[in-house]
Amino acid sequence: MALPNIQPERYEQLLADKVAGVKAQFVDFTLPDIEVFDSPKTHYRLRAEFRVWHDGDDLYYVMFEPGDNRNPVRLDECEMVSPRIREVMFELLDLIRENPALRFKLFQVDFLSTLSGELLVSMLYHRPIDETWAEEVQVLRRQFNIDIVGRSRGKKLIVERDFVIEKLTINDRVFEYKQVENSFTQPNGEVCKKMIGWALDVTQNSEGDLVEFYCGNGNFTLPLAQNFRRVVATEISKTSVRAAEYNIEVNGIQNLDVLRMPSEDLTLVLQGKKETRKVAGLALETCQFSTVLVDPPRSGLDDETVQQVCAYDHIVYISCNPDTLLENLHTITKTHKIERFAVFDQFPYTHHLECGVYLTKY
Repeated sequence: MALPNIQPERYEQLLADKVAGVKAQFVDFTLPDIEVFDSPKTHYRLRAEFRVWHDGDDLYYVMFEPGDNRNPVRLDECEMVSPRIREVMFELLDLIRENPALRFKLFQVDFLSTLSGELLVSMLYHRPIDETWAEEVQVLRRQFNIDIVGRSRGKKLIVERDFVIEKLTINDRVFEYKQVENSFTQPNGEVCKKMIGWALDVTQNSEGDLVEFYCGNGNFTLPLAQNFRRVVATEISKTSVRAAEYNIEVNGIQNLDVLRMPSEDLTLVLQGKKETRKVAGLALETCQFSTVLVDPPRSGLDDETVQQVCAYDHIVYISCNPDTLLENLHTITKTHKIERFAVFDQFPYTHHLECGVYLTKY
C-alpha cells in the first residue's frame, strides 16, 4: 500500500483541486451541480495492510512512496488508520517482536476494523503455521480483544472468527453488516455512509423494482431495498454472497434476493434467453425492473454490460475510477441524461476519487 502525504491543514484545498479536476475531465457532458462529500481529515481508514520489515533484532511496519516499491518507509505513527487500528497496531508489533513463534517470517499484517469498534488482524507468513502458532497468538487476542487470522501458503488458521460486524446508521436506521477477512469492504466508513445516503436520496421516489450488479456483501443493497418493491442482486464471490445472505437475514430485509451468478447470466434470464435453477421459485417474471445499480471494479463496465444497463429507465452508477466512468458515460449518455453527479473522497491525500452518477432515460 502506498504512503499518503497526510496534510490536514490543506485538506479542503486538496479536495477542491480534485473536484476541479473532475469538472475538467467531464467537460464534454452537461453536468448538474456536483455534490461533494468529504472525508474525516485523519484516522479515516477502516482497513489497512502493512508490510513487516525485519532488520536484525528490530521489526517494524513499512509502506512505500507512490510509484516506488523498492524503498520502504518506516512507520512509527499512522494518521490515516482508524482509531481502533491505531490504538492496537504498534503495541501489537511490540509483542510480536519478542515472540519468536509469532515473529519468524512474518511479512505482512492486515487490519480490518469497524466504526462500531471491532478489529480483525490477519498475519501473513512465508512459512507454514500450525496449532503451535494458534496457541501463541491467543495472548494477543485476549490482550487486545481482537480476532486473528493466520495465513501461509495454502493454509488459513482462524482464531475464533474471520469477520467483523459493522453497524452503520443510515437516516436514523441501523444496518448490520458481516465483513469477512480478505474480501472487499469499503475502506472509509464515514464516506461509505454518505455514499449510501446519496444513493437512497436519488432513488427515494422510485417506482418498480431494482436490479443490482456487483453487490458484494450488500453494502448498498440492504438500505436501498426500502425504496423498491423488490430487489434482485448478483455477485460472483461466494464469500460475499454468504455474507450478503447473513446480512439480509439479520437486518430483516424481506424483499431482497442475492444470486451467485455473473450479471450477464441474470440479464439473459430476465430476457428469457437462459434458464437456471438458481432462480427457481423467485418469480422473476413478475418483476418490473426500472432501476439498475452498478458498482464495478476499477476497470469499469465492459461494452456488453454497458448495453445491459442502458436497457433500464434509471441507472445508479457508483465508480471508483473516473477514467473508466468517463469512457462508459460516452455510451450511456446516448440514451440517458445525467440527473445527479456526486464525488466522494474515499481516499484523502491521494489522486483517487469516487463518483456517483444518477441517470434517467430520455
